[in-house]
Amino acid sequence: MQANLIFPSSYSLILSMDSSAKFLLLSLLISFSLSHAQTPSKSSLKPKALVLPITKDSSTLQYLTRLNLGTPLVLKNLVVDLGGQHLWIDCDTDYHSLTYRPGHCGSATCSQAKAFCVSICLNPPGPNCNNNSCIVDAQNSVFGAGTTAHVSLDTISFQSTDGSKAGPPVSFSNFIFGCAHNFSLTSLASGANGMIGLGKERLAFPSQLSSLFGGSLRRKFAICLPSTSKSNGVLFLGDSPYQFYPGYNTSKAIDVSSRLTYTKLHTNYKRTATPRLQGAQVPEYFVKITSILVNRKPIPINTTLLDFHRTGIGGSRITTVKPYTILESSIYDSLVKAFDTEIATWKVKKVAAVEPFRDCYSKGNLAMSPLGLAVPDITFVFENKDVSWDMYGANSMVEISNDVVCLGFLRGVTEIWTTTSIDIGAYQLQDNLVQFDLAASRMAFTNTLLLEEVECSNFNF
Repeated sequence: MQANLIFPSSYSLILSMDSSAKFLLLSLLISFSLSHAQTPSKSSLKPKALVLPITKDSSTLQYLTRLNLGTPLVLKNLVVDLGGQHLWIDCDTDYHSLTYRPGHCGSATCSQAKAFCVSICLNPPGPNCNNNSCIVDAQNSVFGAGTTAHVSLDTISFQSTDGSKAGPPVSFSNFIFGCAHNFSLTSLASGANGMIGLGKERLAFPSQLSSLFGGSLRRKFAICLPSTSKSNGVLFLGDSPYQFYPGYNTSKAIDVSSRLTYTKLHTNYKRTATPRLQGAQVPEYFVKITSILVNRKPIPINTTLLDFHRTGIGGSRITTVKPYTILESSIYDSLVKAFDTEIATWKVKKVAAVEPFRDCYSKGNLAMSPLGLAVPDITFVFENKDVSWDMYGANSMVEISNDVVCLGFLRGVTEIWTTTSIDIGAYQLQDNLVQFDLAASRMAFTNTLLLEEVECSNFNF
């Protein structure tokens, strides 16, 4: 489907008209838009990159983005799920669009969505209930459960970018998403309309956009999470420079892509009891960590926990829906023992735990640096030994009060549904630009941008 520029201000002319005139003008606008889509300018057809803002919800610690959907365009707030399968929204609440279409049983759309058919709608007809329609999962990975969503198509719009600033808005029709019920929003941040999935699925956001733009938009994206709810981070889609300005000079541009280091992305599977019953591939992003260092010293780890097993157990995952990194219990205990040994030489005392953290410290003797509190470094080393992720105080310590700080990692509890040994959570991703190249099956990261006096909020929207 061709892409074209859309001008939402055109709809403001409608507000003062009577209902018949509104309908006529909207029909003319839609007709013009569809006909114009056949012969747009090349610049509007083939953007190399798109950009979306990311905000942090201070109450839930979830990360949200926003984009426009439907005709007229309506802003939707979506929780970012790095490993999610697709975009789904609540269609119970005031979803009205002149360009909405349901996915019908047997259609190519339903086939792409790997959906199953529902012949009869038992509820009042609407975007989330249609006869002869198809249904997919609406996975709420925050709540840890899923419901169903009707496969739907509509117009979507967001901004292009040259990597240095947000550019003109770009739209296209026939974007495929899931229409769910409002109870699917359980545990999501206040004001969220659904979730946006960035995982390794055909209809997840990166792959679907690449397909709809005819390949000019590469199957690649980069995410930069803000460390505060008072400013925006950024999500880049496609191939782009990543230009931020340092805090000391808003007119200076720094392309942080020169800081990227790369490691392989691994495939993992749904958990099963035995390798002979290997489960389906999961759309999340997995990497192989081979060791962990504290102050450049390796800690003892049972390395079989870091390997991937055909039962779906083991390995390390990158996630935006877990607020903090979760370590398998023995890995966590080893990390804390080494960390306590190092920090004790600075005469820092341990204090009572503060939920959800287990290990907390008196802040009194800790100095502040440009990289956060001056504490022992924590380093994740990947399978290619020269690639490591260094975490300083800004990403390892959580300030609870003026007197207390806690180690920002959680001790995993082994349960029957536990899969990965390490979940690298959102707090550790903040102010790091992390790139996922689906075509090359690799992940890249900058380490903290604070080394350049840059934060994820230093992008020109």
